Amino acid sequence: MIRFDGATKRFGGRVVVDALTIEIRGGEVTALLGPNGSGKTTTLKMAAGLIRPDGGSVTIESRPAWESAARADLAYLPQRVAFPEALTGREIVEFYSALRGAPADSAQRALRFAALNGAGGRAVGTYSGGMAQRLGLAVATLPGARMLLLDEPGAALDPEGLAGFHRLLREERGTRTVLFTSHQIAEVERVADRVLVLNRGRLVADVMRAELPIGRGPTEPAPLEQWYDLLVGTSVTDRLGSGS
Repeated sequence: MIRFDGATKRFGGRVVVDALTIEIRGGEVTALLGPNGSGKTTTLKMAAGLIRPDGGSVTIESRPAWESAARADLAYLPQRVAFPEALTGREIVEFYSALRGAPADSAQRALRFAALNGAGGRAVGTYSGGMAQRLGLAVATLPGARMLLLDEPGAALDPEGLAGFHRLLREERGTRTVLFTSHQIAEVERVADRVLVLNRGRLVADVMRAELPIGRGPTEPAPLEQWYDLLVGTSVTDRLGSGS
């Protein structure tokens, strides 16, 4: 369980996350949705123990998130994955598999999930952004971590990679706790058990999937998109124009 209790984070006097109080329950796939700059990445980094809140607290199973004992049970995938470019994809996966004490066949399964199309023996420096993202997902989801914190995991993936990621989330449901950020409404609608919406650092919605206004008329935007736009004060046109 991950708990934010009045967690606040400032950068240069600007409040990025504002008194956030939520509890991420075990076994759920939870999406943190919001426009760019809403505080999603900062929230995830506080959960990963990479930065400390300036006010309030963030705990993992009742332990402060920045303590090593709390961090031992989670895996974090940043927006931009960076691995030593001289190592091969296979060497990267085998290293992290051994580090976690994962079963012997875990590295091979992770490479199959990454679907690198035979590039496992190539240096990571030759990979495209999407291939590096697939490799990062494969490493993050190796056995040994009960909690997965994934920052925009689908952003650089091609349709095949995105389908594999969605399949992974469905398979992990109920087994591992997953918190992932996104600004793609369709992705959230497809895979999340629960949706949290941040806007300007504040939590503006916390709903279960069954409560989402899902559906689409023949000419009107999807009700889910309309609901989201009302929450964050944007429109479909704004989002398409800004790339958010």
